[in-house]
Amino acid sequence: MTPDRAPRADAVRNRKKILDAAGEQITAHGPEVGMDEIAAAAGVAVGTLYRHFPTKTDLVAAVVAAYVARVADDAETALGRAEAGARAVDELTAFLGRVVEASVTDRAVKAAAQTLGADPDDRADEDRAGAAVSALIRAGQADGDIHPDVAVSDIYLLFSTAPTDQPPAARARWLALVTPGLTTRTREAGNFGSRDQSR
Repeated sequence: MTPDRAPRADAVRNRKKILDAAGEQITAHGPEVGMDEIAAAAGVAVGTLYRHFPTKTDLVAAVVAAYVARVADDAETALGRAEAGARAVDELTAFLGRVVEASVTDRAVKAAAQTLGADPDDRADEDRAGAAVSALIRAGQADGDIHPDVAVSDIYLLFSTAPTDQPPAARARWLALVTPGLTTRTREAGNFGSRDQSR
């Protein structure tokens, strides 16, 4: 079995290079970027790209799946910090902010997925992310920091409505405005930041 090890390792490296290049190229040039351009950016032959991903839809689905896996890893890491003593509400709001910022650069990738109909078949990473976010919410509710009616679907709703096409200051302002909808403390205080809310 020893002779098989090197090709498998090489294939793993090539796949990663292709996925990284695809994400960068689709983000930079949009869904219409060609497979030849992606292969060149990855430093692999076009035939190698097609061996891994027979169609562009397959490639984009894999890029989207990799993005979901990164989100799941982030959510589980945030949960780990909460279990180690960090405040769950702080971890949840920070996680929300990071996903929104990541979505700014991955916006074109997600648009490509919609254009091409790419839909990853494996939902394991999506389930991991949902489970970790749900656990963060429950921990924050147990602490009395997160409103009892907040659910994972609310966090996903916030992701889908985030102003990813706006400048950083606007995205930061959006996060400051939506946070009171999650937390009991800010809701009760009516504190939406430094602007006058007396109207």
